Order: sequence, then C-alpha cells, then structure tokens
Amino acid sequence: MTHDPELAALSAAISACRLCRDRPARGPDHRLPHEPRPVAVLSATARILIAGQAPGLRVHESGLPFNDASGDRLRAWLQVSRETFYDPDRFAIVPMGFCFPGYDAKGSDLPPRRECAPAWRSRVLAAMPQVELVLAVGSYAQAWHLKALARGGMTETVRAFRSFLTPEVGPAVLPLPHPSWRNSGWIRRNPWFENELLPVLVERVRGLI
Repeated sequence: MTHDPELAALSAAISACRLCRDRPARGPDHRLPHEPRPVAVLSATARILIAGQAPGLRVHESGLPFNDASGDRLRAWLQVSRETFYDPDRFAIVPMGFCFPGYDAKGSDLPPRRECAPAWRSRVLAAMPQVELVLAVGSYAQAWHLKALARGGMTETVRAFRSFLTPEVGPAVLPLPHPSWRNSGWIRRNPWFENELLPVLVERVRGLI
C-alpha cells in the first residue's frame, strides 16, 4: 500500500479500528451490526484523493474499494482502467466511513458511520500533504471537505464545481454525485454534469496521474 513507515502504521491502525462496534457514537444500541472491516487506501505519493461515502456490501466482502457497479461507473467518469485506479501511487481512496454501515428498512445503504471521520480523517489528510485534488463523492464527503463552501444540497454543490478548483489553501476539491446507478435519473435531468463537469474532471485527472 505504501512504503512510508508512518502511513503504513496509520493504515494498520485504521484496519484494526473497532470503534463502531465497541464504542458506537450513538450508544450501545447502535453498534455496527456485523464485524467491522475498514477499507481505505492511503498513499505517500498519490496526488488524487477519492473521498467516497462508505463501502457497500460487495466492497465489505472483498476489501477492495469501489469493487462494484458504482466503481465501474466512477472509472468510466475518470476514464481510467482498473489497473490505474487501484495503483496507490496514483489514487488514494479514503471514504468518510471505513466500514459497510448496513442497510436501512428499505434495503438502501445506511449513511457512513459517525465514528470514522472525527477519529481518523484529519490524521489521514495531514499524513498525505502531497494530495492536490480531492474528488468529493456524495454529500457527506462534500460537507466535510468543503465545509461552509458547500451549497444548499448536492446538486447545487456539484453545479458550482468551478468555485472549488482554485483554493487559496489546500487541495482543489471537485464534488461529484455518487456513481450509484440509482443516480442515473439525476444524471439525465442534469446534462451539464456530463457536458461540462466530466471534461474538466478527465483533464484534471490526466494531469495528475
């Protein structure tokens, strides 16, 4: 994953994390309903950080981030191969929640667990100062990485993507909708996403990998 001893130690600590099982943020009645399996790819060299939401069940089972239909769509947006996508020298992949959060009553993935970001995110970002571009996938990642700059909702935030590409401090942030196929309707209703944002995304990614 990385040859940097400090990052390797941090990665190992994340892999061993059991906060959502042993000290759930919302109390003992809200423990993770299965054994945690944190999924994150840290890097000492990648200039692009993919900040997703949380692993789905297939990723939980495989331990490989975006190893599902959503990952296929994300790679199509980026115009990169699986080999390139999973090269830690090119992409760091650190979701807001490291573990599959389970399903809600309707069978949809629950939001990212509340324990992960406060415990780990600032440490992870500080350990990867070489990152120049954060791809903030979904509203939870956008709220964390853009903070007060995030707009009233995901659509408004993604539509304003150009506003976040030249920050005075820190890496550029490019907000994206989640690449779930459930968002196909959103993509059809917002043709500017494919016509305007994706060309900028591809250009930025090519320039950094």
